[in-house]
Amino acid sequence: MRYYEDFEVGETRTFGGYTITESEIIEFGEQFDPQPYHTDPEAAEESMYGGLIASGWHTTALTMRLLTEHFTAETDFLGGTAVDELRWTEPVRPGDTLGVTTEIVAKEPSTDRYGRVRTRIRVHTRSGDSVVTMEAVMLFGYRDA
Repeated sequence: MRYYEDFEVGETRTFGGYTITESEIIEFGEQFDPQPYHTDPEAAEESMYGGLIASGWHTTALTMRLLTEHFTAETDFLGGTAVDELRWTEPVRPGDTLGVTTEIVAKEPSTDRYGRVRTRIRVHTRSGDSVVTMEAVMLFGYRDA
């Protein structure tokens, strides 16, 4: 179990390996972001993207899944308070495998129960292309709280 005290400014981690499929791109798009380049492979071919792409919100949701499975799972994570500077830098396409790199950029004690950890997050494909960048403010409990 990791606590607020265990995070060090400058610490980085890379993890993940989630491969996104065409069917889940379409399913998410139909339910939450019904743009033709997220829902219709033929229409997407005619778009400026030249093919089907995942919604940025879908990619962001997958980022949360990877963070939950690989970054916060063995910690006293209490939730987040902010996401700053969210950028979708490149489209995510069917078959892309996503990974995440985190960097702790700041820490700040907050209450007698938890502290804030500002984390820079970069989502990338297996080839290393960045597809999402953001900074998140995350709350972690103190060891003796």
